[in-house]
Amino acid sequence: MASIALTAAAAGRIKTVVAGEPAGAGLRVAVEGGGCSGFQYEIKVAQAPSADDLVVERDGARLFVDPVSLPFLLGSELDWVDELIGASFKVKNPNAASSCGCGVSFSV
Repeated sequence: MASIALTAAAAGRIKTVVAGEPAGAGLRVAVEGGGCSGFQYEIKVAQAPSADDLVVERDGARLFVDPVSLPFLLGSELDWVDELIGASFKVKNPNAASSCGCGVSFSV
């Protein structure tokens, strides 16, 4: 089963974001209904994983994915991009049939 990958840049940024949080904290990525394409990504800090979460680790950074969101995200890569127009986490999702211009919402 394909998992979810973290780039080195994403791992570095996650560690920076959770630096002031309790040990074991990480970033949670979830898929919710909504957005202009049908589904949207929610990315937020989480104190700890839930018992049924997939936990992805790289270079000391932790990413949590709930079992409902997991099928939508399998094979994806979470990256941190710093561009002239702004810096943000980007999900490169092979399961997305299309996405909106902002890259936050997608359809399957």
